Amino acid sequence: MATGADFTESFAALVLAAGSASRFGGGKLTADYAGRPLLHHALAAARAAPVASVTVVTGSDAEAVAACARAFDPAIRLAHAADHAEGMAASLRAGIASLPDGTTAAFVFLGDMPRVPHAVLEPLAAAVRAGAPAAAPVFQGRRGNPVVLAKAVFAAVSALEGDVGARPILQRLGARLALVEAPDDGILFDVDEPGDLAR
Repeated sequence: MATGADFTESFAALVLAAGSASRFGGGKLTADYAGRPLLHHALAAARAAPVASVTVVTGSDAEAVAACARAFDPAIRLAHAADHAEGMAASLRAGIASLPDGTTAAFVFLGDMPRVPHAVLEPLAAAVRAGAPAAAPVFQGRRGNPVVLAKAVFAAVSALEGDVGARPILQRLGARLALVEAPDDGILFDVDEPGDLAR
């Protein structure tokens, strides 16, 4: 049986940061949230997960986002979604395709979600270690992010299209999707408009 350390070596984190932030007016991920760039909060959550690597998927405003990520940690991996204008599916496809060989599961974080509770990360990973094809956090009955996708669903990710992310895959899993109770609504909170930065 694999140990926790073995699983850590084979788990990876993706931080999707390719969107154009049209509702925000551009420059969302580098905007200040609680004293540091919004993206850095998502990266801190990704680094707190039981993973061996963190990859930021860039798209729109790629140079600024990449520089912001590298300012957080020069070891951050970068992947570019050339077809990012298609929507979140393009970012997810590019991220999964870029994962290191031997990756058995991937956390998927969203770059504009700064309040993900770190306490939910290990339980999500544990659910996938126990055999679930995917795991997602819930708070007061509402499913949020990040999700963890096992390698068994990576092929389904490559077939995604549009601005939907992994939602269709999770819906098809039905009862096989592991749901993990989160301690607060940070799994639901994202920044869409400038006014959200004050929340």
